[in-house]
Amino acid sequence: MQYQNRDVGIKQIFTRKNHTCYGMGIGIMILDDVYPGFPGDVRNASGFPYPVQYEIVDGIDIKQLLWHEDKSPCLEPILNSAKKLERMGCRAIAAECGYFAYFQPEVADAVDIPVFMSSLLQVPFIQQTIGPKKNVGIICYQKQFLTETHLKKVGINPDRNYLIAGASDEYSCTELDKLWSWEVRSEHPEAVYEIQEQQMVAACVDFYKKNPSIGAIMLECTGMQPFARAIQQQVDLPVFS
Repeated sequence: MQYQNRDVGIKQIFTRKNHTCYGMGIGIMILDDVYPGFPGDVRNASGFPYPVQYEIVDGIDIKQLLWHEDKSPCLEPILNSAKKLERMGCRAIAAECGYFAYFQPEVADAVDIPVFMSSLLQVPFIQQTIGPKKNVGIICYQKQFLTETHLKKVGINPDRNYLIAGASDEYSCTELDKLWSWEVRSEHPEAVYEIQEQQMVAACVDFYKKNPSIGAIMLECTGMQPFARAIQQQVDLPVFS
């Protein structure tokens, strides 16, 4: 059945740079990993009010992107995925994991559409909004893997006002590990929303209590987005994700 609520303002159509499809707003690169995401997670398309296009980065899973120190094997598959999304007709490109920040400059240079490889791109903006006397509290999945290289590649000055906490390695958010940790997750990963929300809220509240200089919270991981509102209600701070 043909979709009836078309944009009546479109009176003429034309080809854009060999694009094969039309109507997608964002193309999203996702890891070559099998796990679910709650609505609000980038991996769950039901949370978007407009069409999106997914592209799996072949051969690059969480272990390869985070655990492996040598990330050079990731670059070619990531660039291939970005170029394919552009050719498909996407108007911008995003990536599902904040640790894709490592490749922001390379991907932005490889295509002719805007690229948002990580939510961490927002940190310099947040720093400007809260002023130099307050810190951006960055909650990432595992702090041990978020390096200065990741930060610099999205424009974050490693010497400026931010603090980092790891939801898994510092706050034992076990429900996240059930989805993302290749060391403990099951063959068919699953998670309980209420437990994951409780753990994320508790981690952010404790992070803020220990660091009252925090003026805003940045959720690095797209899987944390579903809990942003619950976190904001408890810490009474701006929460970016």
